[in-house]
Amino acid sequence: MWLVVNLGGEAELARPTALTLGFALIAAALAGTLLERVGLPRVTGYLLFGMVCGPYILNVITRPMARELQIINGLAVVLIAFIAGLEMNFERMRPRLRSILQLCGVSMLVLYAGLFAALWIGWGWLGIGEMSGLQQLAVVALLTTILASFSPTVTIALIAESRASGPLSEMTLAVVILADLLLILLFTLVMQFVRYAFGTAGEVGLLISLLWEIFGSFAFGAAVGALFALYLRHVGRELPLALLAMCALIAGLKVPLHIEPLLAALAAGLVVENIAPPRGDMLREAAERGALPVLVLFFAAAGASLQLDALAVMGWVAAGLSATRMGLIWLSTRAGARYAGISAPVGSHVWMGLVSQAGVTLGLTLIVAGEYPSWGTTIQTLVVALIALHQLIGPVLFRAGLARAGEIGRMDTDVEDVSHAMLNPESAHP
Repeated sequence: MWLVVNLGGEAELARPTALTLGFALIAAALAGTLLERVGLPRVTGYLLFGMVCGPYILNVITRPMARELQIINGLAVVLIAFIAGLEMNFERMRPRLRSILQLCGVSMLVLYAGLFAALWIGWGWLGIGEMSGLQQLAVVALLTTILASFSPTVTIALIAESRASGPLSEMTLAVVILADLLLILLFTLVMQFVRYAFGTAGEVGLLISLLWEIFGSFAFGAAVGALFALYLRHVGRELPLALLAMCALIAGLKVPLHIEPLLAALAAGLVVENIAPPRGDMLREAAERGALPVLVLFFAAAGASLQLDALAVMGWVAAGLSATRMGLIWLSTRAGARYAGISAPVGSHVWMGLVSQAGVTLGLTLIVAGEYPSWGTTIQTLVVALIALHQLIGPVLFRAGLARAGEIGRMDTDVEDVSHAMLNPESAHP
């Protein structure tokens, strides 16, 4: 609360927002617990609480308050991404690495081709307006790239809150991260094609900036992770405080270094997990237990910020496109799993973790709307409506998939095994 009162902006809003923060933390946590008892993910409860109490329904959390609550987002994204990096142990994933790459490659090809065909055929219903053949081709390719993106944040949060561990969790997380990295690179190329089609080619600033955000963020995050691994190895005290300081450092340097905190934190987690195991596993356990208040506020704020008016404007167009996207995700992952030789339950349930969309999708859309307001704002309205749908549907589907795979709660068993191995090293190597 001190953070909101002191950094929250206008004085007259700061203290009411701090009160709202406390109310949201308690009430959203209660909503999540109630939904968990009926088999739904707590994340959905946090989102629904924010949506119902937000400016479009009860207006308990007003628009200014919802904006002020976004202050938690930077720290939350970094913490969630760092936990994701801690989930990806290369030694453990090595036997499945080829399968992961094959699944991701084939799935993205099929999904991209299917979405492109669907958008080309349904162009008249999108409301974008008349364009030349080349311009329409460029815009369809751009919208396809945006709609093919996923949500690493929601995927990571669901794995953390359900204490899930196993092949499906690791496979889904790896596919989501690899696919979004690929799509961000593809987005930079497609944007150049769009500029050529609309006669605005020649500007390479955005391309260079996006490439730096990807590779520069990874390099910076890897360096931070290496330093944190040294701290774990030689000091190893006050871990919650050290973890918070590291997350604040990454989030705080977003603007001056022009980095993407999600990618930097992911790289930091990867380095810690693969340089300093099993300390990385123990750190992951501590981080996930301590992340609950941050997750509650993050998703409650996301729910309050869902633009339900955009969903109402697009109506059946958004619903139809959402159903088409989900069907193509199911088809593409089935094809990818078959090609990679991945059997059930991973091959048949991995699609459930790819439905959600959030920050990456919205970020790409804002770039388009800012550069081409005449038709980009229409795309923005459509994509925001789809995000609202997928934020509500995706977590429910993914938790169902994790439950069917029998992976919910298995992380606790894994951590107990790691703790036993650290305390009794001779028992691990008889």
